[in-house]
Amino acid sequence: MSQKDWIEKDYYKALGVSKDASQAEIKKAFRALAKKHHPDSNENDPKSEARFKEVSEAYDVLSDEGRRKEYDEARALFGSGGFRMPGGFGGQPGAGGATTFDLNDLLRGAGAGAGGGGLGDVFGGIFNRGGGAGARRARRGADVESTVTLSFDEALDGLTLPLRLTTEAPCAACSGTGARHGTTPRVCPTCSGAGQVNRNAGGFAFPEPCRACRGRGLVVDDPCPTCAGSGRAPSTRTVQARIPAGVRNGSRIRLRGKGAPGEFGGEPGDLLVSVVVTPHPVFGRDGDNLTITVPVTFTEAALGADIAVPLPKGGTVKLRLAEGTQSGRVMRVRGKGVRRKDGTHGDLLVTVEVAVPSRLSKEAREALSAYAEATAGQDPRADLVARARSAHAKAAHTDQAGAPHAGGAS
Repeated sequence: MSQKDWIEKDYYKALGVSKDASQAEIKKAFRALAKKHHPDSNENDPKSEARFKEVSEAYDVLSDEGRRKEYDEARALFGSGGFRMPGGFGGQPGAGGATTFDLNDLLRGAGAGAGGGGLGDVFGGIFNRGGGAGARRARRGADVESTVTLSFDEALDGLTLPLRLTTEAPCAACSGTGARHGTTPRVCPTCSGAGQVNRNAGGFAFPEPCRACRGRGLVVDDPCPTCAGSGRAPSTRTVQARIPAGVRNGSRIRLRGKGAPGEFGGEPGDLLVSVVVTPHPVFGRDGDNLTITVPVTFTEAALGADIAVPLPKGGTVKLRLAEGTQSGRVMRVRGKGVRRKDGTHGDLLVTVEVAVPSRLSKEAREALSAYAEATAGQDPRADLVARARSAHAKAAHTDQAGAPHAGGAS
């Protein structure tokens, strides 16, 4: 991608995002547009194909923090179509009173001194492509994604587990040179090892990757058979990933510097770990609180009782049911929930559920029959029926009072 393309194309507009958009927003926009215009979904549609290439090109630049910074700097400096400054410098006045001048004329003296490199050296730093043989632009390693599955208890406690990753790294067979063992690459004669060449466009010299060496600055005559001369090869390694206590299902943890190695001294990428937590057969989770439903007998709920409630890591806690406890009541046990980042804990929420036996013994049936006779005058639904009738009557009265008269406005 030439710097001229960077100046002429608005990648933010191509993705429909603002210039201060986050990486997450850029990725989301790209995924939506790529899905919409993908060639597989738009056969024989040249417009969609061109749009797909446009958003892919934009995402390729904006998703890389280093390239995005270079792009922003290039657009800020040259984005108006020419380098313009208010005032003189002896140039010709442009639109709006600005003066257009030739940077080659202005900075010709910069290359006249000892060791001067002219316009290319002055602006080389803008694109992070310093001159000189063998110069390389440090490139950050790629982010690596992995998924781990944890049990409910492991998610509560947190743990450190080994993850086996396969990423690209400098080829071990050629030490990253790309040349067969025992040979060495030679300096590219086209770019003199700089990895870039200057292309004249409208009076400006724009640096772009050298096509002869594909930006490496080196030419490999006898390629390494392992990496085919690329200098990169798949590498398998094991990293220790720390999963914090209290992690939730669906969480995504970023481990800095655990991703793919960088190139030419660049920092490594990050490891993004997606967490899947298997459900527990007894406990649930509500934020930092744990939940459990505990069945109790009718007599325990009616007369009151002390019941044992299990804890997620083993053991029990005693809970006192008051006389007349209703089914569905939620009781709170402080400090028995999920451990937070500050070291405190959430609570255990206990829902009481009255269990109705499916079968009764003769003695139990006789006892319940006696209880039914003793409470025959009690109807727990009497008030319910009365309230339902009252609500129905009120609704009927409202409908009659508000009904429109014949011939009235509707």
